[in-house]
Amino acid sequence: MEIKGQAVLVTGGASGLGEASARELARLGAKVAVLDVNLELAEKVALEIGGVACQCDITNTESVQAALAKAAGANGPARILMNIAGIGTAKRIISKDGHAAPLEDFVRVINVNLIGSYNISRLFAAECAKLPAGEDGQRGVMLFTASVAAFDGQVGQEAYSASKGGLVSMTLPMARDLAQHGIRVCTIAPGLFATPLMKTLPEAVQQSLAASIPFPSRLGKPEEFAELACHIVRNDHLNGEVIRIDGALRMAPR
Repeated sequence: MEIKGQAVLVTGGASGLGEASARELARLGAKVAVLDVNLELAEKVALEIGGVACQCDITNTESVQAALAKAAGANGPARILMNIAGIGTAKRIISKDGHAAPLEDFVRVINVNLIGSYNISRLFAAECAKLPAGEDGQRGVMLFTASVAAFDGQVGQEAYSASKGGLVSMTLPMARDLAQHGIRVCTIAPGLFATPLMKTLPEAVQQSLAASIPFPSRLGKPEEFAELACHIVRNDHLNGEVIRIDGALRMAPR
């Protein structure tokens, strides 16, 4: 699908991988809606790229519907959805004091990363399916953001790995489900990237993590994620696929 001129929704678009993707899409001529729970940051990015900012909690259906309506009012109906919003956590099942991990932490991560992504995807797909079909009957493209933790989850990553593994497992059936409507679905599973969250770690920790990546032995650049995301949109035969982008990294148990 040609990106230039298309209306695009980017969740988590105010920072990190989402921000990089929003900027790359805008550079390629897309009309970008920056969706994020942090409206102030979303407005900053949207202003810089000529897009529209929409406050959006992907776990809340009313919030999503309001954001989609605002985005459509500004840019027209969207044909591209990039699901990049997500949260992380690390909790051992049994703490040092012998207590079980709080169930609420597990539920929150699943609710945001998996259920939230499904929530906005179902609403986007229902609207996208109404649009006129283009070449090969294509109407839209949807992207999920998983993680290498879906495959190589570390100690304490039960919730995060389960949420990202759910996205991986959902990719093919959703692609098959939406094939009749001309909507493609793919997922990217990034490894260790130089996001704002990563940069909060001590420099020595960042260097140690980078050294664990076979080649190139550095943290991934958000721009590299964005380039792959945009390639998926433009390559019409990519569908139902999960693509790792990790420098051949395989995570150790801890």
